[in-house]
Amino acid sequence: MRSRGSTLSLVPLGILALLAAGFLALPTLRVPNAEQPHPTLIVLGAAQYAGRPSPAFQRRLNHALALYWGDGVSRIVVTGGRRPGDLFSEGEVGQAYLNHHGVPASALLAEARSRTTIENLRFARTMLLPHTPMTLVTDEVHAPRALALARALGIEADVSASPLSANVSRSYLLRERVALVAYALIGIRL
Repeated sequence: MRSRGSTLSLVPLGILALLAAGFLALPTLRVPNAEQPHPTLIVLGAAQYAGRPSPAFQRRLNHALALYWGDGVSRIVVTGGRRPGDLFSEGEVGQAYLNHHGVPASALLAEARSRTTIENLRFARTMLLPHTPMTLVTDEVHAPRALALARALGIEADVSASPLSANVSRSYLLRERVALVAYALIGIRL
């Protein structure tokens, strides 16, 4: 025989599961890509593995390369620190990758301390002149949250999102959507 308490605890879990499933079924919130990127790009970090960019990070870096080789971009700041035990930071790996693909070292900066998106933005901003407008380079799912954070920090920014891989994890989608809802609740908006 079940106790009454265990039956009641299943109801909220079921409701949460239904809400999460419905939340995931919503289309991805998209922000429009910048028509013309600002002269400064901020590539938001993603994982690196033993000195090589993860597939998600490589897509962001390749998108930054395409923007750089377009017209008008003169500086790229690659952000991201290191996890415990890592020999390399995401910023250093991204900087080396872009340099290896032809971006001159004089156009590159690596921010290597951050562990979160808000730190990516805060620390990158300290490396630039005050009030430098920037174009954030990240993926489509992360772009709305990154742009909302930049605006909340008073950064003049737009975004140019790299394409997503076909196999985006549901947990990533859910995390980004939940974060946007939480931001809206505390007053941070797109």
